[in-house]
Amino acid sequence: MIPTTVARVPEHTADHVNEDIRRRTQEDIARIAAAGPEAIERRLAELDREWDIERTLEANAATVALVGLGLGTFVDRRFLLLPAAVAGFLLQHAVQGWCPPMPVFRRLGVRTATEIEEERYALKALRGDFRGVGEGDGRDPAGVGKALQAVRR
Repeated sequence: MIPTTVARVPEHTADHVNEDIRRRTQEDIARIAAAGPEAIERRLAELDREWDIERTLEANAATVALVGLGLGTFVDRRFLLLPAAVAGFLLQHAVQGWCPPMPVFRRLGVRTATEIEEERYALKALRGDFRGVGEGDGRDPAGVGKALQAVRR
């Protein structure tokens, strides 16, 4: 069975690596929250720039494929197997959530978009962004707008 988008990378990551990422995230949240609102603002800006595992893998695959195309064109045609392999690994990652460079990047601490968003929302909650949000049943457009504004800023 094909894993869900949210679960596919953690399911193919060693348990101790997932736990290290969770522990570091929790420690970072505690440290940043204790440093005050300015530290939270800085960290939220950093999270906006953090590359997730998907972007990292895409950049890596594109780089390797372009190098393979260049080498295949100018050095030896056998290097054209490299972009073909990369395309296969990208497809495997899209379907299964695993490809050969993924364990390396995860051990280096590259997180999924969901893991990054968990930190973002924890910091926003600690900052108080969600006070008064969630009251009502969603039929009030002002309440819906307030909820969206809390998650967007």
